[in-house]
Amino acid sequence: MRALACAALIAGLALAQGSGAGVTSADPAVAGTAEPAAQALADAITAGLLPAADGRQPKAIVDTGSGGSGWAKSTASAAVGEGPEMTAALAAFAYGLTHPDAAPPGANRWDCKPSAAHPRPVVLLHGTWLNAYDTFAYMSPRLAKAGYCVFAFNFGRSGLMEGGGIGTVLPGRFGVGPMEESSRQLAEFVEQVRAATGSEKVDIVGHSQGGTVANRYLKFDGGEGKVDKLITFGATHHGTSLMGMASLGRAINNLGVNILGFYEPIVGLSNIQQAVGSAFYATLNANGDTVPGVAYTSVGSRYDEVTNPYDWTFLRAGPDATVDNITLQAGCEQDVSDHLTMMYSPRSASIALRALDPTTPTELACTFNPWLIGGGGGL
Repeated sequence: MRALACAALIAGLALAQGSGAGVTSADPAVAGTAEPAAQALADAITAGLLPAADGRQPKAIVDTGSGGSGWAKSTASAAVGEGPEMTAALAAFAYGLTHPDAAPPGANRWDCKPSAAHPRPVVLLHGTWLNAYDTFAYMSPRLAKAGYCVFAFNFGRSGLMEGGGIGTVLPGRFGVGPMEESSRQLAEFVEQVRAATGSEKVDIVGHSQGGTVANRYLKFDGGEGKVDKLITFGATHHGTSLMGMASLGRAINNLGVNILGFYEPIVGLSNIQQAVGSAFYATLNANGDTVPGVAYTSVGSRYDEVTNPYDWTFLRAGPDATVDNITLQAGCEQDVSDHLTMMYSPRSASIALRALDPTTPTELACTFNPWLIGGGGGL
């Protein structure tokens, strides 16, 4: 049992890894949809949120109530005050610890209006135990400089006592609440973006759990018809074995010993949901991987130590949907990005730009991008 406990803890820590100048702009009003008691919790969480570098105070978007085990709770909040552009994952992670509510550079400029060339705003979704800034401090400014209106928020916020797991003792470790609730938080955020930009549809770029939450939103929470493209990197679309550890835990569960339930308070509900074979995925993919009318791009890395086997991130196209499954190293063996550093890979950024606008020729970058550090090996 002690060995399995250590394995679960290591798995949780692995998921934690997978996780310009400041520009100020007015945030749109955030509509509260929580029940009164839940809203009181949201207000309490809001009171504890650190202000952004520009002085603005982030607000809880909505308290989402319980889900999954029945005791886990989470909230979502706007990312405010742009942090600096980063080229290395470790540097961004460090900044995100001290500025957990910072927006990635180029994001959440609420006066941005999509152009004829790029008519849809882009919504960015972080992964488990990560935040909007430390996931997209490299990619977000590149999308903004290319002319896109970019928006990001922090979903699945939950403390240790609310079922978020031990990772939440560190600042800015989000994406830990029930994924069903995170999906509904995404639905509300998309409505805010559509209202602010006047756009009928958005495009979504998601990393890790962010891709799975987007898929859930498309299928169950009103996203169908509101999303044109879904681009994911290392997404846990079909769960993960975490190099076999999650598969072992699921096998033990299936024998009648609720080992995963025991570790839920340690690693958080969303991590348990992402273990291969969970009830969450049985529901999510019961009618196939895709929904009609969406163009999907799913990118995986051979060196992904969290979403593995890495090709489990790939999708199969259903009716009236297209899927482009891409292995990051195909044609670029020197890119050895892992789960976290793939978001700091020049190749990943160029793949995202090409997927967002296939009509504009975009040459795929190919540079050395190392495991763990990213940024070409420099901080």
